[in-house]
Amino acid sequence: MPASPGAAPMPPHPERARPRSAPPRSGLAGRLRAAFFANRRDAVVTLALLALVAIVLPGLLDWLVFDAVWGPQPAAACEAARGQGACWAVVWEKFRFMMFATYPYAEQWRPGIVVAVLVALPVLSAWPRMWNPFLPFVWVAGCLLAFWLMGGGAGLVPVPASQWGGLPVTLMLTIFGIAFAFPIALLLALGRRSRLPVVRALSITWIEVVRGVPLIAVLFMASVMFALFMPAGFNVEQLLRAQVAIIVFVAAYLAEVIRGGLQAVPRGQYEAAQALGLPYWRMMGLVILPQALRIAIPPIVNSFIALFKDTSLVVVIAIFDFAYAVKKSVETDAAWKKYFLEALLFSMLVYWIGCYAMSRYARWLERRTGQARR
Repeated sequence: MPASPGAAPMPPHPERARPRSAPPRSGLAGRLRAAFFANRRDAVVTLALLALVAIVLPGLLDWLVFDAVWGPQPAAACEAARGQGACWAVVWEKFRFMMFATYPYAEQWRPGIVVAVLVALPVLSAWPRMWNPFLPFVWVAGCLLAFWLMGGGAGLVPVPASQWGGLPVTLMLTIFGIAFAFPIALLLALGRRSRLPVVRALSITWIEVVRGVPLIAVLFMASVMFALFMPAGFNVEQLLRAQVAIIVFVAAYLAEVIRGGLQAVPRGQYEAAQALGLPYWRMMGLVILPQALRIAIPPIVNSFIALFKDTSLVVVIAIFDFAYAVKKSVETDAAWKKYFLEALLFSMLVYWIGCYAMSRYARWLERRTGQARR
């Protein structure tokens, strides 16, 4: 509409005000300043922590590294240096018992290979090039190889499962527990959201009953009560019963984690998949579950880390896991018993490496799927 001749000209429309962001800090110095000295409070906390580290770190390094006893040294060498540095010679002396417990000494090359195989399986699974239909066959081959090496037979000296122990047992309980519990957890999570009353009731019962008792109680049930319900003469290995108990326990917790991811998927995704005419299982496999699992990556990995540490509870049913093997390696030897702290620190290092590797891979997977940027 044209303006009247006597009207004042309209001022130009002002541009919409946009908040100005702070200029990005470039370089290492800028990033360090933004991270540790962004304001007065951060600067005070940073300086206080630096002062604490400057006080504690020199003495700690002297005890851990510079004044410590390294290599294959006798207990007398540690006794001479007692009070000055750590005695890492105990790890050298008891290393094979810590790693393989009561497995026959002459056959301990076999659990050594098993450790390498069990570590390689999740590493290969984390490699994107291995995300193909052949990966399940790699897992089956690796599992069969591990059980053959540990148990023997077919050319190898048979070793009963009662003599298995150490790090291979911890890795087996963790990796096989995750591998078998995850598909069960998927079915339980879907079953709890099912419209079929029987399926939903059974899924809720499994989840709520198992989550309502501690893992130690489940292990005791598998170890003690299971034998009471079996016919006379029927026996199942203790390690297998513990593995089944862990699978049942972890599946219940993972089911709730996955159900949380399913609830976080927008309702429009379900409606869009149904509008395309996808049947239920294809809708879940192609549309819903990929989004739900991507959302649930952090709590899923947290469950995996918790399982890796909770395998130490199998000691209550007389299974030699890695933590118990480290403890017994120094407890049963009077010459090395006083160096329990060094053995404990070694076991802590092994557990930390495993947990840290899982957490770093989870962060990488979040960045790859775009969840960290959402």
